[in-house]
Amino acid sequence: MSHLKQPLRVAIIGTARRSDYLYGPIIKALPDEVQLVGVWGRSTESARRLGESLNAPWYTDVDKLVRETAPQIGIVSVNYGANGQVGLMAVQAGLHVLLETPIAHKLSEADAIIASARERSLKIEVAEQFHRRPLEAIKLALIASGIFGRVYSSFNDFAGHGYHGVSVMRSYLGFNARPAQVTGAVRRYELGAHWSRLGNVTGERTETQEHGVIEFDGGQLGIFHWTDVGYDSPLRWWRSSRFLAEKGMGITVGVGLDVQERLSKTTIDSEAPHFITLERRWERVDGGALIAMVAHTGDPDQPTITWENPFRPAPAQQGHGPQWHDDEIGVAGCLLSLVNAVRNDAEPTYGALQARLDQELILAIRQSSAEGGRPISLPLDPTVQTL
Repeated sequence: MSHLKQPLRVAIIGTARRSDYLYGPIIKALPDEVQLVGVWGRSTESARRLGESLNAPWYTDVDKLVRETAPQIGIVSVNYGANGQVGLMAVQAGLHVLLETPIAHKLSEADAIIASARERSLKIEVAEQFHRRPLEAIKLALIASGIFGRVYSSFNDFAGHGYHGVSVMRSYLGFNARPAQVTGAVRRYELGAHWSRLGNVTGERTETQEHGVIEFDGGQLGIFHWTDVGYDSPLRWWRSSRFLAEKGMGITVGVGLDVQERLSKTTIDSEAPHFITLERRWERVDGGALIAMVAHTGDPDQPTITWENPFRPAPAQQGHGPQWHDDEIGVAGCLLSLVNAVRNDAEPTYGALQARLDQELILAIRQSSAEGGRPISLPLDPTVQTL
């Protein structure tokens, strides 16, 4: 990373847990790109605690923070229900923003944020990191290379909840594919007693399953499945995403986070599947930072396809780069997208409209179910909210 660039000044707006354990360390690990200049919280106690933890000035008045520290970017990290309200506040304070997911719970709140940013010529990126994780990034690089041809159908099968899962599913079809109609089914079921990892309790639970079929303008299909105990129940260990394409397919199979990628074309004689080999390349022979994901395709025209980690250390900095796990790389990628958009007066690579669409689709699944499984045409009424 070039030292000729001035780091952009960043404030963390909100004191949710990710502010401290995720965003603070990411900012400090990217000194050529960003500089933490302050934090904001609703209460004196929470703001002081975060500021002292991150060694940054803390505020409970966002206008005073802006006047005294002159941030360019605000990372909005608040309690789940406050995303829309605080996101709008940060934009109205004049900040380019990285917003947590979902962009807002009601589409009308998302629209207010987007309109306010446009009025002020501000950039919005949303921390939808799933498609930026290394394993997802190399799959998207393979699809973009044309090696699979056109992707016809895409599945999220417990790989992520709500808008996250919808985003994973849409990424294989291409974020430019436009959904036209949604049919959904939401059901609640009683489960036998078991241990909840997140709650650290054992007992009976009620599960909510969400299932949806999304039809796209070009004839492509998206299939969405999720259970709200999918992250912490030994009864629901499956995690998979899939795509079926013109010249091959890809399937992620796994138990929890322990997943394997099975990506295939056909052999040269077209009589059997040929499986693509994925390789992680590390900084050193014994580990270190991730340098790249490399796909060995077996295709004579494109034998190797590579995705390079944008946060890999330069050769002269060997041993001094961040050794992040996949999710940290994904979240840092969201921040870098916003930084590049601000510097270059360009659009972020995902952005507010994509985030709004992911939320719109999960709301449409729930609305369809509430109306007895009636197919729902898009766009939705923007006043629709989570049911």
